[in-house]
Amino acid sequence: MKIVIVSDTHMPRKGRGLPPILQKDLMESDLIIHGGDFGTHDVYMEFRGYGELIAVAGNVDDLELQSLLPKRRIIERKGMKIGITHGDGKGKTTEKRALEAFDDVDVDVIIFGHSHIPYSRFMKGVLLFNPGSPTDKRKLPYYSHGVLTIGDTWKIEHIFYK
Repeated sequence: MKIVIVSDTHMPRKGRGLPPILQKDLMESDLIIHGGDFGTHDVYMEFRGYGELIAVAGNVDDLELQSLLPKRRIIERKGMKIGITHGDGKGKTTEKRALEAFDDVDVDVIIFGHSHIPYSRFMKGVLLFNPGSPTDKRKLPYYSHGVLTIGDTWKIEHIFYK
């Protein structure tokens, strides 16, 4: 199973379209997880056009998306529990806010966004994964998204591009 992980697209403000490398992965995916900050409902619908989409609302999503999408989700695929949140809020680091969003439940991985900084690290026995952004890299050298592959084992990786 190939799951494409993306967050912080901020379109159309930060990009006019999705990068070709991301589009290719989306077309080959079995599932798409978006960690919030699509930008507009139209961008959300564009992602839905690629296949099954599971998403949460981010802090800059329009009011339509804020009312449509939850702030936190938990899904299970092939026995793997995945928590999804945007990670915005006050105080603490984005990573700590993402981890605290799932204090009440055991998950294997937490997908989050908000900082636009690619991140993959274990904290308190849970893998925290931020895919970065495919359209707004800020001061980083590369744009990015993530791919989670689940089979007999699982692996998660960042895909970096200019």
